[in-house]
Amino acid sequence: MQLQREHNPALNAITAYGDDYVAINFQRHDQSIFFAPDGPVQELAVQHAAQLTVEHLRAFVGLDKIKQDPMAFLDDAPPARPADAPELLLIGTGQRQHFLNPAITQELLQLGIGVEIMDTQAAARTYNILMAEGRKVVVALLIQEPA
Repeated sequence: MQLQREHNPALNAITAYGDDYVAINFQRHDQSIFFAPDGPVQELAVQHAAQLTVEHLRAFVGLDKIKQDPMAFLDDAPPARPADAPELLLIGTGQRQHFLNPAITQELLQLGIGVEIMDTQAAARTYNILMAEGRKVVVALLIQEPA
């Protein structure tokens, strides 16, 4: 399905999708990927929502690049949200919606980063709307290999 006739090539727009692919700025991807409106589109070695871990979600929103204080657990204050953190992470779980274990999303929610789980095509449409509004959003789209 073609999604947009016009797009800003400086931003990562989802321009088409199907059951086994997604196109970012007209470039087809047959593997799972994650990206933000700006920056690289990164491949993801995951095909099913059950394979996602806390480390994956941290990488999606850029928390994996932040050094954490190993003694922070002694402080009663909630963790500080990085200034460049997205406000929302969308996860497209393939052809059907598959919820994640709440323990996997807990850290992001504590930081005030929303996490929405939906099927991949719904996530693609939602991402484009939020990206066009200028929202700080990251999307992970799981592409399952044909059976």
